Amino acid sequence: MTTVSLGMPRLPAAGVPDVALPADRPATGGLVDRFGRVATDLRVSLTDRCNLRCTYCMPAEGLPTLPKDSVMTREEIVRLVGVATRDLGVRQVRFTGGEPLLRRDLVEIVRDCAALPLRPELSLTTNAVGLDSRAAALREAGLDRVNVSLDTLDPDTFATLARRPFLARTLAGIDAAAREFDLVKINAVLVRGVNLDHAAELLAWCLERGFELRFIEQMPLDADHAWDRAAMVTAAEVREQLGERFALEPDEEPRDGAPAERFVVRDAHGGRLGRVGIIASVTEPFCGDCRRTRLTAEGGVRDCLFAHTETDLLGPLRAGADDAVLADLWRTAMWGKQAGHGMDDTGSGTDLDTRPGSGFTQPARTMSAIGG
Repeated sequence: MTTVSLGMPRLPAAGVPDVALPADRPATGGLVDRFGRVATDLRVSLTDRCNLRCTYCMPAEGLPTLPKDSVMTREEIVRLVGVATRDLGVRQVRFTGGEPLLRRDLVEIVRDCAALPLRPELSLTTNAVGLDSRAAALREAGLDRVNVSLDTLDPDTFATLARRPFLARTLAGIDAAAREFDLVKINAVLVRGVNLDHAAELLAWCLERGFELRFIEQMPLDADHAWDRAAMVTAAEVREQLGERFALEPDEEPRDGAPAERFVVRDAHGGRLGRVGIIASVTEPFCGDCRRTRLTAEGGVRDCLFAHTETDLLGPLRAGADDAVLADLWRTAMWGKQAGHGMDDTGSGTDLDTRPGSGFTQPARTMSAIGG
């Protein structure tokens, strides 16, 4: 297995590797790990570039971008998605970034993946800047749904968080998505002292339009490594904020491995308004039922969003590896997945620090370089 540290440059493989099969790993089948979890949901990063500079993700000046020849081509993406769906049991594929709309060939990538013999459900996570001119083409190509990042409805707060005055462009993209897709999900990150008090207003806006809102706990994947567990807005605080205006009750539908815990939203008279989800990766982790595998824009398998290593598939692919070898590399990468990311653990193994997550080490890669 070719494994590289996230802090080191990625080097192309010199040749097709021999896959060292762990003695206890099943020789064939899907993406199972040692704890019995099976990954059926693939997140594919199409680029590390982004047209926003969100404070919880990137520094104001941005980050160095990958050389063009180190990023997967359209054909390479489709081939690896084909391996995942045909040989490894993947049933859902989400395209992420960076900002995937910055890929000029995005529509073609979607069309090719929709034409695979075992067609997966195809979705897109985007900031929606520019989506207004591409939503119809993406729908026609076979995209099934869209998740849009929107942290606030206030233009000034949006500009503070995103460091770009693009709220109107994001809203135009959301409007276009609503015309083309049956289901639009909105993702929001709340930052203390910035938009925490916007939570209920944002939920009301989504409910009125039939969107499903997901609040996401801020995760330690920022480029500045300034994340502070004690300062982040927790799921419990989100529920408290929403409870001042709405009544929340557990969703009657099973979670079924989804990252979001969903709640039915009711008004003061008990009338049902819709649903809201909270993704509490930090304080209420769902590692035990995780069903995700990830490909970076460089073609590296990540078994966890917070992993410190990844397994190169692009180098072997370019060196001539056949699909069976690529599938075996992928299986071996996922077999080594840890039980959890450790942010909910208490103590670092010493008497010096017993705070939750004190033994957790933030990955070197940022969210924009990994893909959500």
